[in-house]
Amino acid sequence: MTGFLFQLTFFLAAPVWLLMILAPGRRITDRVTASPLTVLPVLAVYLVLVSPVVPELWAAVSSPDLDVFRELTATANGAGAVWAQVIAWDLLLGQWMYREGRRLSLSPFLMGPLLLFTILLSPFALLLFLAVRARAVRKTSPAPWPGRPGPAGG
Repeated sequence: MTGFLFQLTFFLAAPVWLLMILAPGRRITDRVTASPLTVLPVLAVYLVLVSPVVPELWAAVSSPDLDVFRELTATANGAGAVWAQVIAWDLLLGQWMYREGRRLSLSPFLMGPLLLFTILLSPFALLLFLAVRARAVRKTSPAPWPGRPGPAGG
């Protein structure tokens, strides 16, 4: 059962990812990505997976220790729960990136690969997106008024 739930977590998030990558700008995509409730099915799986290991989880997070965390993730339920948590946070991060990309009019040909990269290695993808976002914000920022300091304070 735990193996099935482990696999299920990604499949519950996949429809939202597919919308963001393959149907950017569609009304349904924009509506779905505007809601944080998209992670509820994944969080439901998380709760099922984590309930048998709550004491171990509490020990791992209340007094962080690498060996305690390693013991937690060595169990099927512990590893599955951590995976479900990663999937949920990655989905929320991807939705934010998608909405920011739309707000900044970033090309779907740029955002699609970035979102795919987010599914695979979200910390690296986030760093890359933040750089892209900073550049886009600089390009779209209006020039400062004469006599008024610009974004750099001078």
